[in-house]
Amino acid sequence: MKKLTATLGLDKEEWLRCRKQGLGGSDAGAVCGLNPYRTAIQVYQDKTTDEIEDIDNEAMRQGREFEDYVARRFMEATGKKVRKANFMYYDEEHPFMLADVDRMIVGENAGLECKTASPYMAEKWADGKIPLSYQIQCLHYMSVCKADAWYIAVLIYGREFKYYKIERDEEMLADLIQIEKDFWENHVLKKVLPKPDGSELADSVIAEYFKKSREETVALTGFDEKLNRRQELSEMIESMGTEKRQIEQELKLFMGEAELAESGQYRISWKPVSSQRLDEKRLKEERPECSPAN
Repeated sequence: MKKLTATLGLDKEEWLRCRKQGLGGSDAGAVCGLNPYRTAIQVYQDKTTDEIEDIDNEAMRQGREFEDYVARRFMEATGKKVRKANFMYYDEEHPFMLADVDRMIVGENAGLECKTASPYMAEKWADGKIPLSYQIQCLHYMSVCKADAWYIAVLIYGREFKYYKIERDEEMLADLIQIEKDFWENHVLKKVLPKPDGSELADSVIAEYFKKSREETVALTGFDEKLNRRQELSEMIESMGTEKRQIEQELKLFMGEAELAESGQYRISWKPVSSQRLDEKRLKEERPECSPAN
């Protein structure tokens, strides 16, 4: 691995600009279609525009601020020592692959990824499981850093601390490199949008990409099968919407003037709302709250 830039003292905007030069660990899962928080088309937009993609929220901030704590807990649990790398690295053979790692393990050819998780996400870490996007992230770092293994530690807020070791797998690494290489060379460098994934984000990216229109008619070829399927889906959605409303109406008739109905599995509430805004009243009546009971 080679050093791309020092990260100690690097301001956030410059750090984000450096990340545009290649694919990082969090990008890897998105390119593979396995990151629930980021899509391939979002990565494409970030790498092909001059705009700085500064995404942040409370969960991300807490993750950064608890990183030191997770690293300390890992050292306490394992007896190993870790150190900050303070550099962004790139792979000499595949320079589009970048790595800005949380920690390196002292005395081992390995690194550490620090994570935090909501208690509501605990199931994704149960019984030795590791979310796939995080596995891909660790494999990406192993590839760039030529490491033999990568550790991942997670703090599940208010519940528990866990850590796992992911061993190097040459076959999986080769597949990952090929996927990232294809994305970088055939999409980013050639400025070709990746295949859309049906997300709302894809809609916004496509709209931005083709924000100028012209009066022109093009031949619609190769889409008959997909358009037939779209028509089928539209009819299914309409039918399911009618069925859903019918069930809701049957519930209202069953409940009568009662505001609540409960079973061992569900708790239903419905209360007509008197309001001058007719639409709001209709919304309340036509879409009662329906949620599993605690």
